[in-house]
Amino acid sequence: MDDAPVVLVVDDEPQLAELFAIWLDEEWTVRVAHDGEEALSRMDEEVAVVLLDRRMPGMSGDDVLDAIHEAGYNCRVIMVTAVDPDFDIIEMGFDDYLVKPVANDELLATVEGVHRRSEYDEIMREYYSLASKRAVLKTEKSCEELEGNEEFRELERRLTDLRKSVDGTAEGLQTHEEFAAAFRDIDC
Repeated sequence: MDDAPVVLVVDDEPQLAELFAIWLDEEWTVRVAHDGEEALSRMDEEVAVVLLDRRMPGMSGDDVLDAIHEAGYNCRVIMVTAVDPDFDIIEMGFDDYLVKPVANDELLATVEGVHRRSEYDEIMREYYSLASKRAVLKTEKSCEELEGNEEFRELERRLTDLRKSVDGTAEGLQTHEEFAAAFRDIDC
């Protein structure tokens, strides 16, 4: 599974971290860390999703979350914790929040949903970027110039392909909440 997305499981309870890893192992490449420092040492650009406990000895999950953002990693973070959510979560930069105990199907569905939203976000960014370039060129160039330019024709093909990907990914968002969350995640 060299091409499977990477999930980093961070929990100071080794048995729970290993259980989550076993649940995820079929569809994901899983890394496990048992404290905040180890989590940061296992982070790199390949990590797509982090499952992060908030309450750990030493470096808390909140501190790890801040360090992930400060380092500029482009990953999704799901807090998986026994800490009941309070209003402090409003300003925290995570993508989802699960309160322990967490069932297998709930964990898998949440990881998959967050990852799907991430893919949708990337497709939408590229789509809007190319659509903007297309609009500028259509304003500034004649129809003859556009039709005669191979780069413009390739841009048009790429936009068509992306539109199909957008539609296919949107169909994969099963619930209203997943669909709304995908749009909420787009940073323009």
